Amino acid sequence: MRAVVLLLLVAAASAKVYDHCELARTLKDAGMDGYRGVSLADWVCLSKWESSYNTGAINHNTDGSTDYGIFQINSKWWCNDGATPGAKNACNIDCSALQTDNIQTAITCAKRVVRDPNGISAWVAWRNHCQNRDLSPYLAGCGL
Repeated sequence: MRAVVLLLLVAAASAKVYDHCELARTLKDAGMDGYRGVSLADWVCLSKWESSYNTGAINHNTDGSTDYGIFQINSKWWCNDGATPGAKNACNIDCSALQTDNIQTAITCAKRVVRDPNGISAWVAWRNHCQNRDLSPYLAGCGL
């Protein structure tokens, strides 16, 4: 248990809160714009509502799973936190890798999530705050 707490503290210490334009540029450079039909504005909106652009974000769910990082990737399906019973770990990563200021691992796993049949609809925050909405404000002023 102490090792898990230590890992979470280390992850939180290296976390970063992105500005929306910096995140948009990073995601665009990583090939997220249009990936599986998901626009760059969708990704930025999703990140806003899931984590407030914070790579260190953690949310404990009522089912015993935990969401991690800028995209709030779930420990039951996508990553291993060593604490979620029956975890599938479809991204084959430790959840702590989703909480660093380098979001490449989070991007790779998010791409894996949208390849699943649910696509971007896997994220409740996207369905509640981004789907069928004008997302232009999420890229406004970014020069993209």
